[in-house]
Amino acid sequence: MFAQTKTENLKPWEVLFDGESVEHWRAYRRDTFPQKSWTVENEALRAIGSGDRADLITKKKYEDFELELEWKMSPGGNSGIIYRVAEDFERAWHTGPEIQLLDDDKHKDGKDAATSAGALYALIAPTNKNLHPTGHWNQMRVVARGDHVEHWLNGAKVVEYELDSPALNALIAKSKFVDKPRFTKERNGHIALQHHGADVWFRNIRIRQL
Repeated sequence: MFAQTKTENLKPWEVLFDGESVEHWRAYRRDTFPQKSWTVENEALRAIGSGDRADLITKKKYEDFELELEWKMSPGGNSGIIYRVAEDFERAWHTGPEIQLLDDDKHKDGKDAATSAGALYALIAPTNKNLHPTGHWNQMRVVARGDHVEHWLNGAKVVEYELDSPALNALIAKSKFVDKPRFTKERNGHIALQHHGADVWFRNIRIRQL
């Protein structure tokens, strides 16, 4: 399904969602799975668009990792994958960087490359992007090793950046995140799947620590 990674000292994959069990997940800042916001449908995790918009997070925290999953968006939909999330603030994105997931054609954020699918949301636009049509599955791979992060969409690397670098800090200083003192500062944290009020599906979710 996914391309093999040429990485030394690889640890085993941990399956975070096998098409049935939600044992690895709970709601952001809650102890339980948010049944009014998320459900299991056709071996996929589905964000219920009419739900209470609770983000889904892993029960475990991760520092250096490789994450792989598939996602499918509803027309006009918006979601994201947020990593190294702490729970000390109202929203997951107040600490964790977000990989944007979007219907680029029908959502207004698709008009700006820096907020389009695959972007480091509102900061770095993707390049070399091959986004599958809305309603079809896309593959996403995220590699975070120390300060180095890569976004891979459908087999192509679309974003690469260094956390806490002068270049990224300059972008943050001009963004909506400027007043979030711990944004991008956590070195380990939860993986979050964002509920942004739209139907979105995730499947084949797995992670391994690097």
